[in-house]
Amino acid sequence: MATGKGTKKNRKHGLRGLPRGPHGGVQLLLVQNVEHLGKAGDVVEVKRGYAVNYLIPQGLATIATEHHKRMVEKHKAKLLEIERARISTMKQLAENISQMSISIEANANEEGHLYGSVGADDISRALKAQNININPDQVKLQGPLKELGLYTVQIHLGHDIYADLKVWVVPMVGDTRPGVSR
Repeated sequence: MATGKGTKKNRKHGLRGLPRGPHGGVQLLLVQNVEHLGKAGDVVEVKRGYAVNYLIPQGLATIATEHHKRMVEKHKAKLLEIERARISTMKQLAENISQMSISIEANANEEGHLYGSVGADDISRALKAQNININPDQVKLQGPLKELGLYTVQIHLGHDIYADLKVWVVPMVGDTRPGVSR
């Protein structure tokens, strides 16, 4: 006959002494982001069954010991430093983009109206040709560019960092269509 001490269930999980939170639940340290619960590094309080049957076995959380908390704080500090470096790089890139201009050739009639339009994809390709890797969704246009001329286009680099890029839409060189002179 088994006594309460070291029962099979408690030995199996090794979770007999889970730390209790102020509301009677189990305190855990999230290892990964868990939707509707918290982000990695957060100390959360959940019901014992949720902790024992889901969070801990799935590797989403661990017991909130002081050692684990210190490890997470060190990791957060490293992530914060990496994030600061990324933001600094983005600011430098924004400054570089703001000082440059690109030209995009397009088919246009004699009044300067384009037969098509210049969009975010075209601007992204032109930047990539100059070794600046910008995705089309980072190019913020009010609408497609439909006339020849100079435009100022915003490029969103992330973290509320924007750059103003000068975009020249110029007539295509060597247009051989009849009636079009350059």
